[in-house]
Amino acid sequence: MLSDLLDRLLRRGAVPPGGREGTSSPGPPRTPGQLVLDADFSSTGQWTAGRSWAYPGGGPTNPGDNKLDHLVEDPAYSRTGLFRATPRSDGYWDTGLLTTEGSAEGFQVRAGDTLEARVRLPEETGAWPAIWTWLDGGQEVDVFEYHPDNPDLLELSNRIKGRYQYFRTPEVRPGAWIDLRIDFGSRNVVWWVNGVRAFDDRRGVGRSWRAYLIVNLSVCAGRYHPAPDPGTTEMSYEVATLRVYRD
Repeated sequence: MLSDLLDRLLRRGAVPPGGREGTSSPGPPRTPGQLVLDADFSSTGQWTAGRSWAYPGGGPTNPGDNKLDHLVEDPAYSRTGLFRATPRSDGYWDTGLLTTEGSAEGFQVRAGDTLEARVRLPEETGAWPAIWTWLDGGQEVDVFEYHPDNPDLLELSNRIKGRYQYFRTPEVRPGAWIDLRIDFGSRNVVWWVNGVRAFDDRRGVGRSWRAYLIVNLSVCAGRYHPAPDPGTTEMSYEVATLRVYRD
């Protein structure tokens, strides 16, 4: 009886699993609840394109974060789920970003929600794709970040509580399709990659947490990861599905 109770609490993110930090934990993911967001990137009511208050002044640039981004509203850079970047003559790159912040629906993910996404990773050096959350200058949880110069590594981060994991697997590689899942537990955020439990942060987001979603392709400026190779004329990554479930 006690073991069954602990198992139910663990699946809801209420108690941390055993094991050492930096190791993945076994066990199947809990069943998602009610579908509350099925991303339609073409919807202007669901998503705002080309600006975000995660960037100084709402954008379009953010050089202080080692980014060459110049955010654009052009639907060809994001609205099909294919997030693109192309070089400009001023040294920046036109890049695609969508956020629920500022949209008519104003959707926010909450503590207890589960997000699932299927993405195709970019191949080009300098590409920096991510799905993440943001609200009022913080509340950032990174569903994933990726850099092709670290070809088998995903960066999984709860920046609210300073917890992160560099998760490596041969299934992660430039151009690969991967399935992502994150359970935003109030006391334990759990990441899954291709069905494998990749990281339990054992900190959570807190019971009252909420935040907007951001999906984008950034371009590295070279400080921490290489800038694009000379002659690169375009880079891209794709988000085929993104859904949020709520108990």
